[in-house]
Amino acid sequence: MLLVGGGILLLSFIGYFPGLQELTEAIATQIIDFLATFGSGTPLRGLFVISLTCSFVGALFDTYVYYRCQILRIDS
Repeated sequence: MLLVGGGILLLSFIGYFPGLQELTEAIATQIIDFLATFGSGTPLRGLFVISLTCSFVGALFDTYVYYRCQILRIDS
């Protein structure tokens, strides 16, 4: 969530430079449309869906690594 929010915030700051406003608006619009795809039309819900999915996968990976570490400790 911080990565996407920081990216959009950075784009808004870069948009203050002359000549870059159209480019930053186009990039921000693409990001918002991408998030809206996963959030049933709402970018904030899409951000939550992607964040929760990544955290769930990270928790599964940590569980696997912990289990694997315990198995290797018993075998040696």
